[in-house]
Amino acid sequence: HDRAAFEALLAPDATMSDDGADRDLADWTDREIFSSRGHMEVDNESNGGRALIARYSNDTWGEMKTRWSFTVDDGGRIIRFETGQA
Repeated sequence: HDRAAFEALLAPDATMSDDGADRDLADWTDREIFSSRGHMEVDNESNGGRALIARYSNDTWGEMKTRWSFTVDDGGRIIRFETGQA
């Protein structure tokens, strides 16, 4: 996992939510992606890659079907993403 590359995609004030609840972005990404070896297999992509249905897995929760949506600023950086079970 390349944390630096992931963080470079995010706007400085990026936000996120998981299952409809806003979360602390740094804490959530550390816990759900980097510390637990998170991985996704995309099953469906729409809205120019800004909406995904994916099988997401990590060492904490195993595998689940998830939805992802991304809001991107004019510079191409993610300003918000929302995820949850699909």
